[in-house]
This record gives sequence, C-alpha cells and structure tokens, in this order.
Amino acid sequence: MKSRRTSSLLGVQIVSTGSYVPEGIVTNADLNVKYGFDAEWIEQRTGILERRHAPPGMATSHMSVEAAKKAIASAGVSPSDIDLLVVGTFTPDYLCPSAANLIQDQLGLDCPAFDVAAACSGFMYALVTACQYVSTGNAKLALVVGADTNSRIVNPKDYRSYPLFGDGAGAVLVTRGGPHQGLICYQMGSDGSGAALLDRPMGGAMNPFSPVGLEQGEHYLRMDGRSVFKWAVRTVVDSIELVLDQSGLSVHDVELYLLHQANMRIIEAAREQLGISSDRFFNNLQRYGNTSAGSIPLVLDEAMQAGRLRRGDSVLMCGFGAGLTWGTGVYRW
Repeated sequence: MKSRRTSSLLGVQIVSTGSYVPEGIVTNADLNVKYGFDAEWIEQRTGILERRHAPPGMATSHMSVEAAKKAIASAGVSPSDIDLLVVGTFTPDYLCPSAANLIQDQLGLDCPAFDVAAACSGFMYALVTACQYVSTGNAKLALVVGADTNSRIVNPKDYRSYPLFGDGAGAVLVTRGGPHQGLICYQMGSDGSGAALLDRPMGGAMNPFSPVGLEQGEHYLRMDGRSVFKWAVRTVVDSIELVLDQSGLSVHDVELYLLHQANMRIIEAAREQLGISSDRFFNNLQRYGNTSAGSIPLVLDEAMQAGRLRRGDSVLMCGFGAGLTWGTGVYRW
C-alpha cells in the first residue's frame, strides 16, 4: 500500500534554469535504417519523433556542466556563490567517483557535491534535497542538476525500449524565497517490490561485470513495458490527486503541468483521468524522448523560455520511474 504522507517546503525559490542536449539528432527514420525498427510504430506507441545521443567522449558530467553554465549565466551569479551541488542521475560517468564530483571540478565550485540515484525521479529527489538545505539555512545557493546518458545503457537490439530513450541535462539554481514560494505540497515515494520491472541487472556489487553477463546483455536496461505503463498511469494520477488535495487546490488551480517525459500515452492517459485540458501541459517528448533525470529540468527550462511561467504561478512537477520511485510536487513560482 502506498504511503499517503506528504510534506511542504516553503520559503525557497528557483531563480534560474538551464538545459543542454547533444547536437546529434536520431530520428525514427534513422532507427529504421540502422536497426530495422518500425518508425510509425514508435510514433504511435510513444509520441516520440526523435531523440539526442551523446557522441563518443561526452557523458553525463559534460552535459550537466553545459546546462549548469546556462542556469548560472541566467541568474547573473558567480560559480563561487554556489555552496551546494546535488545531481540526480543513474548514469554517472563512472561508478566511482560521482558525477557530481566531476561537475564540481569542471565548474570550479567550492562546495559539497553528491549524486542522488532515483532514475527518472532523480531530479525531483535532488530538488527536494537541495530545498531542504536552503530552507534550513545550511545552503544559500544550491545548484540542482538532472541528467542522464541513456543511449549508453539501452540495448540497440531491443525495439521496445531502445527508441524510447535519449540523452540530456537540465539545471536549476535554488535560494531563499518569500514565505509563500516553494513546494506547497510534495510527495516522495518508493516501492522496491517493483524493482525487477525496470532494472539494470549487472554492474553492481551483487552481479559485477563479467564476460558471460556482457555476452547476455545484462549490462543493459531491462523493462517490462506493459507493467510499467499501468503502474505509471496509476501512480501519476494518485500522486497528483493527493498533493492537490493536501494543497487545497483543484486540478484547474494549477497553471502548468510538467510531467516526466516518458511516453505520451502515459501523459495523455493521466491527463484524461484527471480531467485536465491539454493546454495546461508542456511537453517536449517528441523531440528528446525519455531523458530520465534530465526530463523535468529540460521541460522546465523550455517552458521558461517559452514564457509559460510567471511569478506566483502554481506548477506541478511529477517524476516516476525505476526503483520503483516517484516524486510529485506543487511548486509556487
């Protein structure tokens, strides 16, 4: 049974956003030519038309740095002002050190830096963590990054999962805000009983890398698509209804919905069940695919650039994915 616990984190604000995607565009037609995938099937089942793949030599830390630089420039602050870095990712450059350590060095930051591993919920987990530090006065200006290089961990022979994923990064800067700014209500959730529905079985301490495992493709991401789809729709709807109810808001009181860009059918199914008009959603899935932890900060930055966010607006962000994990929050801008 899912927990009904929620929390609130006010007095914080996102002061700027930034994002980055690799230049290399991979269309459905490209996948058809290279792997024989049905381009029309991909579009109909996912809503994805293209995605970005990082070139050799580029990894999660590099994309994160570019996104962070844009957020820093937008805020008009100095990197020396940043006193905390939290990175949501499940595809760090290396198993050790963390991606956050590499990003900290590349940006020349003087602050603690650490990763949060919650797959597609990674940015929401990282955002809430950073907001806690800022809210308690233990950080004045926190850099929060969500980024993943999914193209390196999905199996190109798997036509059901390979077309879904792309690479990208997004970043925000968080500092103290007015008493009514911040997370009006949020819910974080975890259900490890569903771990096998979406996992990467090899590479950890339980099942280290081995020639046999590599030959069998155990280093790639595995997904029970049908089960994940059903779980995702149910979880998104339940979590959104819960945080809105606890906030005293109706679905119509939220100006903008920014859901994890996993699959357009998931987003549409949740939207229809909640009875929300499509004009309140901002999506970029068709151009980037599922960028995991990069998904929400990417769509957030593009919504900002499109003028869809104004001071005082209520914005609902919802991440969900492997773990199984989810994080939903109503954020007053």
